[in-house]
Formats: sequence, C-alpha cells, structure tokens
Amino acid sequence: MNKIRKGDEVIVTTGRDKGRRGTVLRVFEDGRLLIEGINVSKKHQKANPNQGVQGGIVDKEMPIAGSNVLVFNPKTKKGDRVGIKVSDKGKDGKAKRVRIFKSSGETVDI
Repeated sequence: MNKIRKGDEVIVTTGRDKGRRGTVLRVFEDGRLLIEGINVSKKHQKANPNQGVQGGIVDKEMPIAGSNVLVFNPKTKKGDRVGIKVSDKGKDGKAKRVRIFKSSGETVDI
C-alpha cells in the first residue's frame, strides 16, 4: 500500500515550488509523483499537422520525488507524514490496512 495515492492533496517541502499545494495526478512505480501545477517546465514543441498538434512553447508538468512532498492535513492546515495501521481481520479474513496521519492518528481517507 502506497502512502501517497492519486487524488491526494500534497504540499511540496523542498525545491523551487516549496510551500505550494497540488493534487496528485499520477504515481509512478519508482516513487515519483506527477502533481497538478507543480514542477512545471517549458517544452519547445514542433508542430505536427497530421495529429493536429500546434507548435510553440508549452508548459509541461514534470514528475517530482515522493520524498519531497507531505500529504495535506485539512484539520491542521499543514503537511503531515502518513503511516499505515493494520486493524484486526474483517469479514473476509484479511487484515484491513488504513492510512493514518502520524501527528494525530486520524485516518487519511475521510
């Protein structure tokens, strides 16, 4: 179970976008994250009329390392570390795993 998932709101802790908030669009297998509006770079794109792509300079969101972000805690209005709590077995006999905030112990998935 990943501690940061697609759709989570995160705060950047290091780099040029430090302090900015955004929503996770994609989680890569190597631990990098694609976050909406964060780590935006300029790409010089060549026109391709066959695909309907217009040329010029376009903004492109680039991945950022997962270690450089914290999940946003709406109650404290700050970034918070996330842990995993394993509860007792449910109906199907499997242990249930829940993401929690380290500071308060509340569940992340509200």
